[in-house]
Order: sequence, then structure tokens, then C-alpha cells
Amino acid sequence: MESACVFCDLIAGRQPASIVLEDELTFAIVDLRQFHPGHVLVMPRRHVNDVRDLDAATGAALMSALSRVTRAVGLAFPNDGLSLWHSIGPAAFQEVPHLHIHVHPRLPGDGFLRVYPGAPPGSDPATRDRYAALLRGQLVAR
Repeated sequence: MESACVFCDLIAGRQPASIVLEDELTFAIVDLRQFHPGHVLVMPRRHVNDVRDLDAATGAALMSALSRVTRAVGLAFPNDGLSLWHSIGPAAFQEVPHLHIHVHPRLPGDGFLRVYPGAPPGSDPATRDRYAALLRGQLVAR
């Protein structure tokens, strides 16, 4: 764990946290900011900058914890849906460079986390097939 990382400090107990779940590989806490009650962060214990750096075991444990926490948030707090998100880098507004996935209850018309600023343009099947081939060429097993 990196000492300059606020999440590593929380995981190590050097800073207080409202812990929701913790196990050997994962850690989940109530976020300091609560746009709607029930906003939780789920993260690996090991310092990992973002999802691209996950190993298979940690990734599987993280998804299991995320599923459990998401189910709990959905049952415990008012919502008409849930949003999960993970930001990578400054253009995506990543604030803490330690992989964390937000679990956030949603209410109708709340305007939170609008995905597109307007209607996104579509693409034709040939373009989508070209993109898929490009991505298949970049897949790396971990």
C-alpha cells in the first residue's frame, strides 16, 4: 500500500472509515459525499491505479464484493435504479488514483451522472466490426 494514497490510509486504518465490507482482497466504505444516501465505494485492498492493472484473482474478488454491496445498497436505500462507475484519468475526473467503483442509488430525474451530453451519433455495422477487430488485437490476458 502506498502511504501517499488516501484509500490505502483508510484500508490500513490510519484514517477513519465507515466500513461496509472487508475481506482479504477487498474493502468497501460509505463515501464522504452522499448525493443520495447510500453512496458506497468498493475497492481492492492492494493499491491498483485503475481497472487496467487488475490481476484475475483481485478482479474476481472485486466483482464479487461489488455485487454484494450493490445488492445491499439497493435493498437498504430508496432508489429507482443504481449507477456503478469507475473513472480513469483526469479527463474522466478520477480524483483518487486507487481503483474504486462507486455504487450510487438513483432517483427519477435526479440529473446525476448524465452519460451523454446529447444524443450520441450511431455507427454502421462495418465501423463497429472494425472497432471490434481493433480491440481484439489489443486484448491482453492477465
